[in-house]
Amino acid sequence: MQRTLAIAAGPAMNFVLAFIILIVIGLLQGTPIDKPILGTLTEDGAALQAGLHEGDIVREIDNEQVSTWNDIVNIIRSHPEDEISFVVERNGELQEIAVTPKAQQVEDKTIGIIGVYGPVEKSVLPSLKYGVMETFMWTKEILLGLGKLITGQFSIDMLSGPVGIYVSTDTVVQSGIFYVMKWAAILSINLGIVNLLPLPALDGGRLVFFALEAVRGKPIDKQKEGMVHFIGFALLMLLMLVVTWNDIQKFFL
Repeated sequence: MQRTLAIAAGPAMNFVLAFIILIVIGLLQGTPIDKPILGTLTEDGAALQAGLHEGDIVREIDNEQVSTWNDIVNIIRSHPEDEISFVVERNGELQEIAVTPKAQQVEDKTIGIIGVYGPVEKSVLPSLKYGVMETFMWTKEILLGLGKLITGQFSIDMLSGPVGIYVSTDTVVQSGIFYVMKWAAILSINLGIVNLLPLPALDGGRLVFFALEAVRGKPIDKQKEGMVHFIGFALLMLLMLVVTWNDIQKFFL
């Protein structure tokens, strides 16, 4: 039992680390809230140019009442290059402001944008919830990706090794510290999941041997176990070489 807990502790700490990083992001950056309040405005956005302010409470848009941030987004997106009237509450007073969303092409659809982010709040409980939800979401996404790889829906060429991670990290660094922190959390979750895979040489493989010993009621021959782990390690190194070569061809050749 103690050996099992000791082996499982490593991957578990990867999830704990990711959870802590995501909580810190929530505390520093804030967590999204679905309220009809304007968040940060971009300098070149239509919202700032029209006279909207961060913290304005949106009551109506084109005579249509809004009660959530999603309501605001949906109305704006459906009016590219069309002037729409915002009724906002600012300092206890109502103001009517005309805004013309700029058109933006998203895939095969044109939507309107005004250059404003959703509202956020910075407090402990929402940050804890954010950490839990994000950790769960990324764990699920990575597991789904592994499932598609196993079933052949993903090609091995889509995998990234150290070279691919380095290139991606370099791109993320240019986006800001919060993106870097989230990327670190995702990598930590990914490492935890991979380490738990029931493959020889990984922690998951060792846990499989512990389970077999429990079922058999006696230990497995150490030489045989060592040979299985050695073969597994060799195959993992071969896979790493293939993935690294694919990354080099993808990014540098």
